[in-house]
Amino acid sequence: MEDTLTSLSTWGYLALAFFSFGGSLVFTAAAGVLSYMGEMNLYISLAIGIFFNFIGDMFLFYLGKYQKNEIKPYFEKHKRKIALSTLILRKYGVWAIFIQKFLYGIKTLVPISMALSRYDFKKFGFYNVFASIFFVTVIMLSAFYAGDTIKSLFEAFKAYPWVPFVVLAVLLGAIWYGMEHLTKKR
Repeated sequence: MEDTLTSLSTWGYLALAFFSFGGSLVFTAAAGVLSYMGEMNLYISLAIGIFFNFIGDMFLFYLGKYQKNEIKPYFEKHKRKIALSTLILRKYGVWAIFIQKFLYGIKTLVPISMALSRYDFKKFGFYNVFASIFFVTVIMLSAFYAGDTIKSLFEAFKAYPWVPFVVLAVLLGAIWYGMEHLTKKR
């Protein structure tokens, strides 16, 4: 366990930057717990998470705006998700930038959909700054303040090591079923 913590504190900031670029909710929460345990600095983790989350969404927006033909083949199988993200954009407007940060499955598609709909690059960047700050702060501080509870859960899982896998499988199954159910035409 000590080797793992030492490795995480050594490589944690780099991993946080990498996964925040992709918008990872899980690693942002893990950075909050590691900050609670004293393995990472909370303020540095927040700054890295916010910066790279912002850059990741700006990169996706750039791809949708200026590299349309190159990315179209990758999204041929996701037409329903793109349509759903476009509907979210039309229904919620600017709030879609904030909402998409918390929704797996479409968080990559909303910036691309916004770019394809000719949304202004500067306007998206302006709102994306606040959305990134909100997303990373909420997730990381929630995990930081729930650090004691999360730590005790991991201690309890030592007695029953199979429980996390069952919980993870059920959670992933529920998310998959929910996304499939929500995106199907009724």
